[in-house]
Amino acid sequence: MTDLIDKLHWRYATKKFNPSKVVPDDKIERIIEAVRLTATSSGLQPFELLLVTNPALRAQIKPVAWDQQQVVDCSHLLVFAAWDDITADRVNAVYDQITAERGQNDGLDAYRQRLLGIVAERGQEANYEAAARQAYIGLGSALIAAAFEGVDATPMEGFDPAAVDAILGLKERHLRSVLIVPLGYRDEEGDWLLNMKKVRRPRNEFVTEMR
Repeated sequence: MTDLIDKLHWRYATKKFNPSKVVPDDKIERIIEAVRLTATSSGLQPFELLLVTNPALRAQIKPVAWDQQQVVDCSHLLVFAAWDDITADRVNAVYDQITAERGQNDGLDAYRQRLLGIVAERGQEANYEAAARQAYIGLGSALIAAAFEGVDATPMEGFDPAAVDAILGLKERHLRSVLIVPLGYRDEEGDWLLNMKKVRRPRNEFVTEMR
């Protein structure tokens, strides 16, 4: 655990990547696997990851992402895309898989029916917002896994989701982009934030112990 905390002290939101350095595939796959294994509400995993390495696509995304250079200079670009709705078909697909892989039901159908009722009553936009919140849990896993692998990562909300959706064809897949995360290696000489002290609120202001 000490090693992990040291790596979290090491990580920061990288402002300038070295475009000549490529993250090895095995590290990328472990970061993706950490996101895939992330806890999500009711086990739905109501978001997907797009791994964008195509330079032309990233060049299209850059101007709709506040012209942030990290989008094109990074090694790999992750796009977290939430389901545009938590539909009955999507819920049933998840619970059919769970039942098939576990080989047992153990009351799962009753939970499934309650969940189907909840998402039907909640409506499409509220379901999308719920799915988007789950994507943020995945983001946390991605940042921690990247730090553990010694890979720099920059979480970004600063982009036009509708424009990114159009570039990547997400509407047709019933997905909406929520976050983008460039992955790569910091430019040791050109990143103005690299040597600045990490500043966080002290524990006594951040944690309330209720014994």
